Amino acid sequence: MAACVCSDIAKQQQKITVQIEKRRFGKVSTIIGGFDAGVDIKEIAKILKAKRACGGTIKNKVVELQGNHKGSIKPILVSMGFSEEQISE
Repeated sequence: MAACVCSDIAKQQQKITVQIEKRRFGKVSTIIGGFDAGVDIKEIAKILKAKRACGGTIKNKVVELQGNHKGSIKPILVSMGFSEEQISE
């Protein structure tokens, strides 16, 4: 029996954006958005928070990480199976 590759195909077709947003009191957040329903956003947020050793949350299909992690998010997402060409910073 062949394994389902639906999640791999869904990951390759995501158009992910990584941006920085300045919040109250000068705090900086990294916003990762563009996820569709085909991926487990909760699991993605869990892995990103563990790899970057920071806090974060999920709001409206967007992952918010505390701090400026813009330069280090792309390699982590690529190692998770997302297409490098589809990730814009």
